[in-house]
Amino acid sequence: MSNSAEMVLNKEEQIHDKLSHDILDGMADWVRVIDKNGIVIYENETMRKEIGFNSLGKSCHFSLGKSCPCKKCITETAFATGAISEKEQVIRDRVFSIKSSPVKDSNGEIYAVVEVFRDVTREKNLEKEVLKRNKKMNKDLKYSRAIQKKMLPAKGNYGSVSIDYIYKPSEVLSGDMFDIFNIDNRYTGIYISDVVGHGVSASILTMFVRQTMKAIMDTTTKPSKVLSELHQSFLDLNFDDDKYFTMIYGVLDNKYKTFTYANAGHNSLPLLINKKGVQILENSGYPICYLFDNIEYEEKTIEVKKNDKLLFYTDGIIELRNRFGEEFGIDRLKNSIEDKKGNLIDHIQDAMDEFHYDAPQDDIALLNVKIN
Repeated sequence: MSNSAEMVLNKEEQIHDKLSHDILDGMADWVRVIDKNGIVIYENETMRKEIGFNSLGKSCHFSLGKSCPCKKCITETAFATGAISEKEQVIRDRVFSIKSSPVKDSNGEIYAVVEVFRDVTREKNLEKEVLKRNKKMNKDLKYSRAIQKKMLPAKGNYGSVSIDYIYKPSEVLSGDMFDIFNIDNRYTGIYISDVVGHGVSASILTMFVRQTMKAIMDTTTKPSKVLSELHQSFLDLNFDDDKYFTMIYGVLDNKYKTFTYANAGHNSLPLLINKKGVQILENSGYPICYLFDNIEYEEKTIEVKKNDKLLFYTDGIIELRNRFGEEFGIDRLKNSIEDKKGNLIDHIQDAMDEFHYDAPQDDIALLNVKIN
């Protein structure tokens, strides 16, 4: 090779070396190289400026302000295993994510380790803040869940009827709600509702349903009028169009032993259970939503007798799936209670437990009302 060619080659090498150093010095991360004896043989300008002195020729732990080697030395690990090693370490009140990578010669022998220090203090502080907020939010959710459960009617007797139920939110809070109340000495109101979605927003809407129903239940004993008033009250909330809920509401006439009910889009139709078997109480209507300014609901009336049962439920039960993707369905629900003696709720719960294999994907609510 001629002298001129060698000069050109040397110049190119010098340019490449300078470029490599400029790149390393321009990095925001700290970069250093450590030999087999744990001595720093290179550090970039960023690290040198921020630690405040030149640590070349000094031990790797000294340059980090430590008087002795680290308990977990990832440099030693990289030398010993030939693999990249990582850890987090606090250096001068800053948190760094450190990665050690082995450097090999042409024979594949490790002769040094490159360490890159990335400042993750901001991310760690954000993580701590998120964890703190999540802890508070979880505490608030548990408190809200306790309140939501307290809103449910107590199991037992309500004068002319007695109730039992299953209530299982798919998340901490539920979008399902039911209630029973004595309108006066003659009439008893019963409803079950299902708010679209789950979680906090759905549970808040259940509170609206409950409070509004309590406010309007005394105004009329006609379920159709109550649902129409509930719909008008819902429109005043000015929620987004994707917010809506369904409801079955009925009034039990304890004097004449009749049950009159209306349906606001609730596709899980109630069941009448008596000596004749299990009968689906058909009825239809639009859900409580923003699609219509005024909705009129149809009423239907049936006769009931002592020991008859009215079963109200949400679609979380019907849509419960097994390992094969099959839905529990209305037929399985009917079969679980038909010709059965003893506690009806226990029979349904046993059938559900035997059928599904995983946590329910939807809220589950089921209310059994027995005529006394």
